[in-house]
Amino acid sequence: MAITFDNATKIFYLDGKSITYAFYINPIGYPEHLYCGSRIGHDAITYTRAIGARSKNATPPGRDDLDASEYTYNRCGAELAFFGTGDFREPAVQVQNATGDRLSDLLYVGHEILPEKPKMTGMPSMSGGETLLLHLQDAVSAFGADLYYTVYPDCDVIARRVVYRNGGKAAVTLRRAYSFSMGLPTGDYEFLSLYGSWARERQIERIPLHHGVVSIDSKRTSSSATLNPFIAVTEKGATETKGEVFGFSLVYSSSFALKAEVTANGEAMVTGGINDFDFSWQLAAGESFETPEIVIAYSEEGLGGMSRAFHDAYRTYLINPRFVHAHRPLVVNNWEATYMRFDNEKLIALADAAAGTGIDTFVLDDGWFGARNEDNAGLGDWVVNTDKLKGGLTRIIDHVHEKGMQFGLWFEPEMVNEDSDLYRAHPDYAIKAPDRAPCYGRHQFVLDLTRADVRDYIVNAVNRVLDENDIAYVKWDYNRNVTESFSVGRDPARQCEFAHRYALGLYDICERIILTHPHVFFEGCASGGARFDPAMLYYFPQIWTSDDTDAEERTRIQYGTSLVYPLSAMSCHVSVCPNHQTGRTTPFATRAAIAQLGATGYELDLTKLSDAERKAVRAQTAAYAEKEQLVLAGDLYRIDDPNTGNFFSEALVAKDKKSAYLLVYRRHTVANAETKRVKMQGLCEDVRYFVPELNLTASGATLMRVGIPVPFPTGDYTVCEYHFIAQ
Repeated sequence: MAITFDNATKIFYLDGKSITYAFYINPIGYPEHLYCGSRIGHDAITYTRAIGARSKNATPPGRDDLDASEYTYNRCGAELAFFGTGDFREPAVQVQNATGDRLSDLLYVGHEILPEKPKMTGMPSMSGGETLLLHLQDAVSAFGADLYYTVYPDCDVIARRVVYRNGGKAAVTLRRAYSFSMGLPTGDYEFLSLYGSWARERQIERIPLHHGVVSIDSKRTSSSATLNPFIAVTEKGATETKGEVFGFSLVYSSSFALKAEVTANGEAMVTGGINDFDFSWQLAAGESFETPEIVIAYSEEGLGGMSRAFHDAYRTYLINPRFVHAHRPLVVNNWEATYMRFDNEKLIALADAAAGTGIDTFVLDDGWFGARNEDNAGLGDWVVNTDKLKGGLTRIIDHVHEKGMQFGLWFEPEMVNEDSDLYRAHPDYAIKAPDRAPCYGRHQFVLDLTRADVRDYIVNAVNRVLDENDIAYVKWDYNRNVTESFSVGRDPARQCEFAHRYALGLYDICERIILTHPHVFFEGCASGGARFDPAMLYYFPQIWTSDDTDAEERTRIQYGTSLVYPLSAMSCHVSVCPNHQTGRTTPFATRAAIAQLGATGYELDLTKLSDAERKAVRAQTAAYAEKEQLVLAGDLYRIDDPNTGNFFSEALVAKDKKSAYLLVYRRHTVANAETKRVKMQGLCEDVRYFVPELNLTASGATLMRVGIPVPFPTGDYTVCEYHFIAQ
């Protein structure tokens, strides 16, 4: 069994692939964290618990007979921290009871070990097997919490969530409802997060933990490009290959918070979930509230080990198994070629130019519907603009099929323009507050997904297009954040439920559109990569990583993204030069190589390519076909960090170690530079590998310890590529 309970010591042991997560029910009845790390034996490790010998903290409620230094909850590694028992750290839950007090005393009342992980209600989550269900309850209010822990025999992750339930006779209000707490024995760690903005998503920031709280959050009703719903707590000085790392990835797409707190005693606690800013949730008697899932990864092999744990977990237990290892659409998107200025003839010319290049999917982006010629009109009116597309979608779809390709289409289902038939008929469908002028963003408003009638309209409108046309691929966009968190018609006392209800509404329309069209491949997009989170990956096997397609910029964007998300989740396109976002010119080969560290495609005007460039596209798509399974299923090893030097290099290694691929990128040419030598990673030491680019056969041990010299071509932004084939 992966989950065991020692009745004598009251210790729970949760054993994953190579990790152990352990906690116990202490003598008071609180679940107290003991250990998370590499696999250990089932020893009585309660001897490690914190004891504050000179502390003047409070004892548990009503227990003046106890030694405060021994049993104060303020020193426990709480599995679920709460307020009102002498614990002054960040609580995971705060409930306002019918009396008006905001106190809880959640004690252990029992547990179950389930053979299969129960499916969450209305939210995406990891699938899984053996699951511990821990029951806690407040004896006074009957408010309770059910803590779920799922372990994985082939991944070094633990999935956690909480269901809060009102077992009393009166209504209560949740003022905070986080997904977890987890204690750490020391605060001598660093805090790593992914920050950014449009076209500069998921940049790495790393700072020391300090006494007090270090936190990140989003208040945007989306996970956001500003801060991704992920943190890592790392041993000081941890590298890609060495050091202890704890990763925390929230499976959620709305406003969130993740925090690490160091106490005066030097211990640390990590907690987080739904952002409690502008949040409350009313629970009537007998009702419950389920939190989003947190996925906790552990590695003693640095950030690289943590990343591979997340990648394996998400590819195996989160992303749709129908698509996770299957060939991805190799698309050409018309956006940067035409923007909204197109007609049948232009699209047909682009499709003709794509034929025979290895590109297998033609995608029509924004501008095909309603009165959509600029970005100030048409959103919400999912009816073909026949002034642009004579004969509707059928003519262009038929032509694309004749050229041997699939057809894809762009939508932005959650949005509406003021200049649209939908808004003129239903202005109340847009999110706005009474008597207040709404904020505009990209000339558009966000539709109120908390309302069933709005969701029904979206589902019916999108399904009609998908059902009436042969569409194999959909790009689902989301180009602005919510600014007015208000829903017309909802009880004024329950308006602080808005952000979470929006997420539930989003998941509902995804279930009803995406999961009812299993043959259609859906790609997520949110003004580029502004809603790149695990919950979206549940519905979208890949997500448009950034609107910035510049190869140089993408090295950092894709590097940061890969800390949590597998390469297969990243949609990465080759675009034109000078680049539309930066004006930079990089070699065609470099653009292709960087884009192929993900689900690749093209975002340029193929009609303007020279014969040599068309030949290059055919070679690029053929090369990608050879290594696609490495991208989709291989182990990633980040070797050179593009944020710290002149080089960026990554290796992909097959799970069976029989093949591998190495890309080395040099930003700038340096005159008379020293030789760049790259030591390969992830190979099998005693296997000999043939490297065709060097006409070399050598052992994995040699290639990883001696490495290979890299003779770059002249010029800036150049790449060298190597393949490794087991002999």
